[in-house]
Amino acid sequence: MSLLTSLIQASTRFQQALDTRQAPADSSNAGAATEPKKLEAAGSPGGDRFTPSEQALQDPADVKVQKLPLNQYKQTVAQDLSYIRDTLRHKLAEYNLHPATALNVSKGEEGKTVVEGKISDEIRGEIEQDLNNNRDFTDAFSRLSISEPTLDFMDNALKLNQAYGVRNSLLSSLVSENQQFNGFQDVLHRYDSLRRNTSANEPLAVGDSQRYAFNLNARA
Repeated sequence: MSLLTSLIQASTRFQQALDTRQAPADSSNAGAATEPKKLEAAGSPGGDRFTPSEQALQDPADVKVQKLPLNQYKQTVAQDLSYIRDTLRHKLAEYNLHPATALNVSKGEEGKTVVEGKISDEIRGEIEQDLNNNRDFTDAFSRLSISEPTLDFMDNALKLNQAYGVRNSLLSSLVSENQQFNGFQDVLHRYDSLRRNTSANEPLAVGDSQRYAFNLNARA
């Protein structure tokens, strides 16, 4: 074997020994290098730890509608309902009518209170006159003719929104982004403005105050 061949073989064995010593060090360095990647993946948006909040996924229009204080609105309407009901019951007692007599109260074409029921025309006329002369009653009935249908509309629209994600554009337009301006009277005022500005050919999807009627003992 020549001297050149001996040198080549010795160089090869030396290189192999050097590679063997570097392999464990490279392996430990590789593990250290990959560790930060694992930490980064755990905090990445696609990782298991990232869970976007439910509200962040909702449309702002849906969020503001779902914050409506409907329970407060219902308490306000309940006060007028109770007053109207009690007044009519007192009228039944005043004219010696059966307490279960059914009455239907609505607004006539001239805005006057109209009473219907199975009573004589004479007594019906006297009750109508009494109610029209009662300012508290006429004011409460006027408020109720707008507030109760509007509240029913908002309640149903909100339930559909919460259950199925169905958005009602009219309800969204009635609600302010600022919750301080979402008092019941504020919402009713905005609805009344929309109703007045809507043409006769495009009625709003809420009951008309002129067609509103209060029924007492309707199921008796």
